[in-house]
Amino acid sequence: MARKAKKAYPLRIHGDILDAMKRWSDDELRSLNGQIEYVLRDALRRAGRLKEHPPQITQTEEQKK
Repeated sequence: MARKAKKAYPLRIHGDILDAMKRWSDDELRSLNGQIEYVLRDALRRAGRLKEHPPQITQTEEQKK
């Protein structure tokens, strides 16, 4: 299954929140953008507002034998 392309979206955010997200992203070894996306995805999943598809399991030729 092909992944949907990411879209750019300008975000205005309070400085205190941005600073806290930056510290959190550093702690988690993620980019700031990756951390914001992670937090949003988790909140959407918990609220039941995100349609998630189960991960597809792929096998190599060697695993198929």
